[in-house]
Amino acid sequence: MAAWGERLAGVRGVLLDISGVLYDSGEGGGRPIAGSVEAVARLKRSGLRVRFCTNESQKSRGRLVGELRRLGFDVSEAEVTAPPPAACRLLQERGLRPHLLVHDEVRSEFDQIDTSNPNCVVIADAGEHFSYRNMNRAFQVLMGLADPVLISLGKGRYYKETSGLMLDVGGYMKALEYACGVEAEVVGKPSPEFFRSALRELGVEAHQAVMIGDDIVGDVGGAQRCGMRALQVRTGKFR
Repeated sequence: MAAWGERLAGVRGVLLDISGVLYDSGEGGGRPIAGSVEAVARLKRSGLRVRFCTNESQKSRGRLVGELRRLGFDVSEAEVTAPPPAACRLLQERGLRPHLLVHDEVRSEFDQIDTSNPNCVVIADAGEHFSYRNMNRAFQVLMGLADPVLISLGKGRYYKETSGLMLDVGGYMKALEYACGVEAEVVGKPSPEFFRSALRELGVEAHQAVMIGDDIVGDVGGAQRCGMRALQVRTGKFR
């Protein structure tokens, strides 16, 4: 215990991944990981600042928070840092009009974004919408641009649902990178700017925060490169 106390000395805030850490998504809203509801409640009672930092891009924040609350978690939409709102800010700042290769559940997050005459492609975890036709359309948009811009909401390889491991956006992102000769801009973990945004919303410095996740690259490695401490849980995609 002394060793852990030393390692976590000075921590004022906690960033929690959601999928694979708090719950496994799936049919019927998924199921909580044993002890996770109580752990979140204890963290909030402890006086530490808590924020939820996720790469979820198949669901809107509203739907995600609704599922978590039905499972017993104390969480609000304002406490969640997720890629779609960050991507919208980037698009507006740079005057980009995206062709959206995203899941229908998150299209509402882009309602205020001009998608006419696209000059970039935004790709997310589109699930069953990752058809040849849809991938090829994104490819055609990028190849038709003099200065192609590909924005990916995360770059995970896979994640865990109640039914097993599921292919994530990273593989599809890499396919477009290879076919079009471009390098994607990642909005979401492990992007340093995404972590810095979460820290600003948490209100602490990097050295005062710890990230808890199931992804050694996206969660742990990304946080450590930003100067945070990080812990990997042995649930979710952990192998």
